[in-house]
Amino acid sequence: MPITKSAKKALRQSQKRRIINIKKKSKIKNLQKQVRSLALQKKTEEAKKLLPQLYKALDKAAKTELTKKNTAARKKSRITKLINKI
Repeated sequence: MPITKSAKKALRQSQKRRIINIKKKSKIKNLQKQVRSLALQKKTEEAKKLLPQLYKALDKAAKTELTKKNTAARKKSRITKLINKI
């Protein structure tokens, strides 16, 4: 356990950030699953409506360094490629 005042504060901050990061990651995963399932069910119009939300979440995650920039770009590319293929 932290002893100094600054270490206690750092622990509180990291716990808050951890919760926020987990929420953001789960949102991205859920959106990816939704878009992928819609695409596989041949519902491309509905999948395309969810794409902007997914792009926004991935871009924000990359901006705040939750994920790497190239990882976000790769995920966006693969999802778009899947939808366009169908």
